[in-house]
Amino acid sequence: MLLAMAAFSLEDMFIKSAVEVVPLGYAILAFGIGGALVFFGLMQFKAEATVPEDIRSKAMLVRVICEIIGRSFFALAIILMPLSSASAILQATPLVVVLGAAVYMNEKISSAHWIAIITGFIGVLMIVRPGPDDFNPASLFAVASTLGFAGRDLATRAASPKLSNYQLGFYGFLVLIASGACLSLIEDKAFAIDASSALQIAAAILFGVIAYNALTIAMRSGSISVVAPFRYSRVIFALILGIVIFDEQPDLMTLSGTFVIVSSGIYILYSRRLKRVIAGGNG
Repeated sequence: MLLAMAAFSLEDMFIKSAVEVVPLGYAILAFGIGGALVFFGLMQFKAEATVPEDIRSKAMLVRVICEIIGRSFFALAIILMPLSSASAILQATPLVVVLGAAVYMNEKISSAHWIAIITGFIGVLMIVRPGPDDFNPASLFAVASTLGFAGRDLATRAASPKLSNYQLGFYGFLVLIASGACLSLIEDKAFAIDASSALQIAAAILFGVIAYNALTIAMRSGSISVVAPFRYSRVIFALILGIVIFDEQPDLMTLSGTFVIVSSGIYILYSRRLKRVIAGGNG
């Protein structure tokens, strides 16, 4: 999970840099094609089916839709607002996953966990600041991406275990081709790509593949209570890259909101793990 979060942050950095020259739609299109080709090659190397039977399941349909929402809106967010702020809002994803598990998977949530979830969402509001003075409309893209990625994570756990990590990765990048193509038609911008932008997109593809595969392995094979807290390392990587590469200067309210979100998420994950340990000891 730590590797996935570091790679995701580097992917975001290269995408944000590339779209200074390349329109977003074309960047997503190239990113999707590159990632899909890599995972297709890995599937062929492992002699895995390109169109497995379980790919037509309801869970995979939900996963595809959520993937498009999460990826597309987060790409818009990191372009239109500081990388550190967008990544901080994204840290609410585990809170939304817990909430989604309660609503759609009938998992029980204690009153303390409800308080932690609400507190975490207050942290999001501290960053979004829905007021007339400091509100950045682009932050709503980050919120939408959080909902999309939470849905993707829930659908990943519900997906058939017969689907390999490479197959999930291939179809995850495949949907980006469609969304990138649609967005590029809407943008309808002429551009001339230079060597620097091409290398940035190539680097984004490389780190995107690494991150996607590492995240899928962690979510499917690791204990959620052990693995999930490491998701919060992404905001640390994003803060460092934002400050060093993009000269961002997160203010006290943004840092405070980030702390509230991360603290709420870690509390829920730790308390649920502790509860399972106690239950196991009594059993």
